[in-house]
Amino acid sequence: MTQSIMPAVRCDRNAAEVARYYVEAFRDATVVEELPGVVEIHGYRILLIDGGDEHSVNPSISGLLNFDPAAFGGEQEAVRYLDELYERLSGGGVLMPLQEYPFSRRYAWVRDDLGFTWQLMLTDPDGDPRPFLTPSFMFGGIADGWAEPATNEWLRLFDGSERGNLVRYEAGAPVAEGSVMFTDFRLKDQWFAAMDAGDFHDFTFTPGVSMMVLCRDQAEIDRYWEVLSTVPEAEACGWCVDRWGVSWQVVPHDIAVLMADEVTRDTILRMRRIDLAELQDERPEGMR
Repeated sequence: MTQSIMPAVRCDRNAAEVARYYVEAFRDATVVEELPGVVEIHGYRILLIDGGDEHSVNPSISGLLNFDPAAFGGEQEAVRYLDELYERLSGGGVLMPLQEYPFSRRYAWVRDDLGFTWQLMLTDPDGDPRPFLTPSFMFGGIADGWAEPATNEWLRLFDGSERGNLVRYEAGAPVAEGSVMFTDFRLKDQWFAAMDAGDFHDFTFTPGVSMMVLCRDQAEIDRYWEVLSTVPEAEACGWCVDRWGVSWQVVPHDIAVLMADEVTRDTILRMRRIDLAELQDERPEGMR
């Protein structure tokens, strides 16, 4: 699959160890050799970043795993794999225990050894098909209630986007009436999910998990940057924070190659918005 938006998860200087952990946990997972730090899980790529612990991960962005019986040869095998991952990915604790809920006959929300959280859900095979792994945004703390306006803005910004399901809380729910209980949406070539947290959680988004947008050219970089960068002090080497608090990396599609070269890497680290014209003269001969 083509993947132009890649979740980037900050690790506490142990990205290689975390990559091995995921490769061992999932039945279909591998380290992408030509892209250092990238793990491909059932065809979906996640970037693991070596960094400090100043921006730890939290459940505001999680990985929603869809166990569709139609994709696993029947419900029995889907449940078997779900239960298997429940054991392997819950080393950091359980946020919601494995059991039946109104929205799924088998569901759990767990925290792995890294601190990243996963939602494991047995899905209805008669529902709309979705990928196995979908990044999920939970708008909590100061961002509570922003799930719909934020996703509306992203849908307007990215080409080829569409809204899937949108389910709201009704009157009498423990979350404000009209808030988003669940929505899924496609940005460019991939699916995401979002929800409002209500008063249940007081944390919000951090740079511990960001979204890396791989851009074709300067025009695309500029287009996304103009909308997604709303906090000037957060701008650095292609990183920015939008008005909803979500961190983004707006970078060229060959960022891995550029960062592997000492000269172009040093230039990028001095930039705020990435300037491809400035980088052009410093690219290695074979990259121009």
